[in-house]
Amino acid sequence: MTLHLRCEPTRCARRSRTPRVAASLALALGLVACAGGPPPADWQVNAQSAIERANAAYLAGNNRVEAVEAARARSAIALSGRPEVLARAELVRCAARVASLVFEPCAGFEAVRVDALPPEQAYADYLAGRIAKDGIALLPEAQRAVASALAGGRDATAAVQAVADPLSRLVAAGVALQMGRASPAVMVAAIDAASAQGWPRPLLAWLGAQAASAERAGDAAAAQRARRRMQQVGSGP
Repeated sequence: MTLHLRCEPTRCARRSRTPRVAASLALALGLVACAGGPPPADWQVNAQSAIERANAAYLAGNNRVEAVEAARARSAIALSGRPEVLARAELVRCAARVASLVFEPCAGFEAVRVDALPPEQAYADYLAGRIAKDGIALLPEAQRAVASALAGGRDATAAVQAVADPLSRLVAAGVALQMGRASPAVMVAAIDAASAQGWPRPLLAWLGAQAASAERAGDAAAAQRARRRMQQVGSGP
């Protein structure tokens, strides 16, 4: 879910030792150092680490830790005096919410939208289900095919399934659902991504969506299977 890389991911050296929960989201901030270049400043390292921990906590359903780490990230970024970087950080946070089917205004980004760059503005609109055809090229690469299909009124299932990064796939599926364009196969792709990573918050959200969809279709057995999986996830530690 790369928003604005400053170097190719394969050449970027990350100094954070936090779990790789959303590495592509952290890389999106450009808070990395390219091999052979100067080491990142402390505020960059601290912000990147805090953002990764915040996303790990959110996807695990830990609101308290997520809020603490998000505040740490903002404090680190504030030292740079760069609102465009803060805009990217807020989008990372909102993307995790879309991935978990929490569709709400991205208030943190909107507070700094005026200073955000065009790619970030386009991505914020995409997360809200507003896709402008002339802004698709500005979106993260992983989202462009999905955005193109949705904007063109085509089935986005294959495009969502083709997104390799788990969190990016969940975001793409979330945008599709928000626009009323998520097929049963899109839901399965999202469920599989969340399940494989062991992310309970988006997994429960997508299983709930699957159960509701099955009930609307009159498939009681499928709805019950989804709800049994929800019970299993909810009974975890």
